[in-house]
Amino acid sequence: MAGNPDPQIEALLTKIREAGAPPLNTLTPAEAREAKNPAFIEFGGPPVDVSNVTDLRIPGPSGEIPIRIYTPEGKGPFPALVYFHGGGWVICNLDTHDSLCRHMVNRASCAVVSVDYRLAPEHKFPAAADDAYAATQWIAENGSRINVDPDRIAVGGDSAGGNLAAVVSLMAKDRGGPGLAFQLLVYPVADLSAMDNATYREYAQAYILTKDSMVYYGAHYLAREEDARHPHASPLLAQDLSGLPPALVITAELDVLTREGELYADRLREAGVPVKYSCYQGMIHAFFSMTGIVDRTMDAVEEAAAALREAFGMV
Repeated sequence: MAGNPDPQIEALLTKIREAGAPPLNTLTPAEAREAKNPAFIEFGGPPVDVSNVTDLRIPGPSGEIPIRIYTPEGKGPFPALVYFHGGGWVICNLDTHDSLCRHMVNRASCAVVSVDYRLAPEHKFPAAADDAYAATQWIAENGSRINVDPDRIAVGGDSAGGNLAAVVSLMAKDRGGPGLAFQLLVYPVADLSAMDNATYREYAQAYILTKDSMVYYGAHYLAREEDARHPHASPLLAQDLSGLPPALVITAELDVLTREGELYADRLREAGVPVKYSCYQGMIHAFFSMTGIVDRTMDAVEEAAAALREAFGMV
């Protein structure tokens, strides 16, 4: 049975309904970015101070990849979280998740490297995954250049970014590196091939992320229908999840993606991967980046930060 939204979430939903914005699936990708990216920036609230922020462009499989490096106080070299933003592989960018990354740096006392991977539909699957892996590999190989400890690197992300973090973990295992200490998967897209589980049925037309939205994102991201069954698009379909880094999987109760996140955590556990699963009651999709408007978001950020500190041997 569906739960009730947290009061702050309900207030946000009321504001969105009153604004009368057109459904995502009626917008072009350019229109979606114009409409949604400023909202995500607003969700984050005023950016908190961090010790240092540096923008770089690094080599990628097809041109340069912009990254943003957030560094905590201290001398380093620092453990690092390589972070991939959400947005259905279509919207969002370094700025939409800037506030979240700043909070993660301060609470986890690690560096955070946010990756501006190529977006669809201009760049179809597997472009985003290839960029995410290439960026992670570059960070591991160039740690001394950016004051990062190459032996303590984690990957993480929310939604499509959670998908990319899971996929990079699979790629790193299959390709012999880089070695990863942890994976932070926040309401990850785990299976693009099947949108018919319990939470898809329960929340198909509810809250911020609808089934129609996921169909829209998938159609723009995937070059071919059969790509949905590739484990680098749908990590839940990977045959072997053994040997992957420890994971924290965070989901929101009122979200079409809740069940597949739970299923992915179960599969990791069954494969012998240390995993913790946390479902935040009363929360909706995208709550993890609502650091400026939802109090419970900071509980999830602190849980993620604590898990990172433990994985990095900082506690």
